[in-house]
Amino acid sequence: MFQNVGKDAYKEGLENTNILDEHFGHPHRKFHTIHVAGTNGKGSCSHTIASVLQEAGYKVGLFTSPHLVDFRERIRINGKMISEKYIMDFIDEEKKFFEPLHPTFFELTTAMAFKWFAEQGIDVAVIEVGLGGRLDCTNIINPDLSIITNISFDHTSLLGDTLSKIASEKAGIIKYRTPVIIGERHHETQGVFIATAYSQKSKIIFAEDKSFETEKYEFELQGLYQKKNLKTILTALFEMKDHIPYYNKISESDIKHGLQKVTENTGLSGRWQTLKKKPLTICDTGHNVGGFQFLSQQIVEQPCKLRRIVFGMVNDKDINGVLALLPKNAIYYFTQASVRRAMPAEELKKAAHKYRLSGNCFPNVRTAYVQAQKDADKDDFIFVGGSSFIVADLLTFLGLPDSKQ
Repeated sequence: MFQNVGKDAYKEGLENTNILDEHFGHPHRKFHTIHVAGTNGKGSCSHTIASVLQEAGYKVGLFTSPHLVDFRERIRINGKMISEKYIMDFIDEEKKFFEPLHPTFFELTTAMAFKWFAEQGIDVAVIEVGLGGRLDCTNIINPDLSIITNISFDHTSLLGDTLSKIASEKAGIIKYRTPVIIGERHHETQGVFIATAYSQKSKIIFAEDKSFETEKYEFELQGLYQKKNLKTILTALFEMKDHIPYYNKISESDIKHGLQKVTENTGLSGRWQTLKKKPLTICDTGHNVGGFQFLSQQIVEQPCKLRRIVFGMVNDKDINGVLALLPKNAIYYFTQASVRRAMPAEELKKAAHKYRLSGNCFPNVRTAYVQAQKDADKDDFIFVGGSSFIVADLLTFLGLPDSKQ
């Protein structure tokens, strides 16, 4: 599993994906799709667009990654997770076909999601790219709209070590005569997107160029970075509503309600999520430099007596880039998630020392979190993050979200 192991579990190419797709009778052709790629924000964008489509009365599939507590979070219809029984039956019935193929975790999960969506008769699925774009398992779809939220450095060993190389991989989801929304303009990447869209005869829209009054929309997702996401989301929704006939029943009221009810409609968690009011305790799945450019600013702007940060990362990220952004006037609780890719807490503490970040080490997220709560005054601020897996371990310990739905 890429989720636990990292790049050793990644397999390039769509050969297995195409074999699986053919075996199941091309299920993705039986429903409409919206395809979402990008370095940061693609999960929030996917969930929010799904929420608005639900408000408009569509039966909506949602395929995202990674999961936080329960594998089934990845595959939902109108917010309801795929059943455990369906997953077990899928493996039991198809094991003989799978075994000689040696499909990856992503390949199997994608095939199962598309099959379930088709069998359940959904209208449209919002499909989040797993990694990159061009060679991602999801890239067999022919969507009504493609969205690329932004480009920053992540998974550089797989996608390339420059922004333009990473953009080329993400631009692989741009399809022939299919409109594409690009969240942010950047001098290193915009040329790649424009050239790809031109070669595919596709309309390209940069959300940054739009003059929406985003302030008139009440967005449930509260992170500072969500302001950028909101512009991308609105640009996509207005393109769908005004220019793609299948979506013309989306109303202004659906957009407003969908933005206000993302977590209720879709089950999204871990995005600047409030866990406790006193002391104010927030967790966030941001895990790279692009994410922490916003998160660090928001942590610093939080009015409080003292900042306490429960922090851990995985070892294939730009650790130094993130540590350089973190606030120095905070007490750190260095820890490690329960995955093989987790950076040992002692190593992280040593790296953090170079950036004048100080604190103690804890063997797991639970002990770090409990200690931070014990140490905190009611006017302190506690932040938990650095990796999706840190947040996953915390939510598991707290029994959130309710995985029994």
